[in-house]
Formats: sequence, structure tokens, C-alpha cells
Amino acid sequence: MKSILTLGFLLSFYAVQAQTSVAPSAGMSTTMQADANAVKKAELQRFEAQVKKDYTALERLLADDMIYVHSSGNSDTKQSYIQSIKDGKSRYDAIEPGEMNVRVYGGTAVINGTCTVKAINNGTTVDTKLRYTDVYVRKGNQWQMVAWQSLKAGQ
Repeated sequence: MKSILTLGFLLSFYAVQAQTSVAPSAGMSTTMQADANAVKKAELQRFEAQVKKDYTALERLLADDMIYVHSSGNSDTKQSYIQSIKDGKSRYDAIEPGEMNVRVYGGTAVINGTCTVKAINNGTTVDTKLRYTDVYVRKGNQWQMVAWQSLKAGQ
């Protein structure tokens, strides 16, 4: 009976460990650290691609089924988001990343972060700090953003 209880405890412990989030830290496995760094790099590349209107990079970094929920509550698909930048409806002049907490769960990563955005959106100047959550999924060797949701943060 003791061995069954011990086995049950160990299985429960490992199940919880498998679901525990991991942020980049010294105690993280090399693979998880590499994944967290790759996701952070993809996020910074995406910010840069938005400002530089690098549509090739955006096509690579955004998943085909991405949903982008703006701080205004409006949402875009990958296609409508990229098109809004091409059409000039959304023009990003600068995106300055702030804090960025990356947690990796196997082939999925969640980022909680802040950034300051200077942009023009439908003719309205935007200069605001955002708090956001986004989700990346590994597709082959590439991390792609599948979801973004932001809100205006306290200044």
C-alpha cells in the first residue's frame, strides 16, 4: 500500500512539474532557456518589423490563424493586421519594449510584458504604454505569434 501511495505521489508531483511555468532563469534547463530566448528574440523582431513595415518578417512571425486584440478592443486577423499597416491605417513610428516575462510550456510560450507605442491609428496619434499578453507557438524551428491582447497601462 505504501508503494502505491508513493507512486501516486511521485506521479502527481511530476504532473504538476510538467505544467509549471518557467521564466528564464539560472535554474532553467538549457533547452528551455534557449526556447525562452528564441521567443523573446521573435517578439523583438516583430516589434521592429511593425515599425519598419517589414512584411516578409511579419508573414514569418505571425501565425496564419493569429488573433490580434488591440487596446481599443478592436481585433484583427493576420491578413487584416498586415493590410492595415500596408494601407497606412496603422503606422508604427516606435515601439519601445519594457518588461518582458517569457514562460515556456513545451511548444507554447506566453509573454507578459509592457511596451511604449508611438503610432498613428486611423488618423489618431497614439503615444501610450501598453501592458500585454501574447502567445507564441513553435512551428518547426520558427516561433510564431498566435494571439495578442493589450490594454493601456498606467502611465
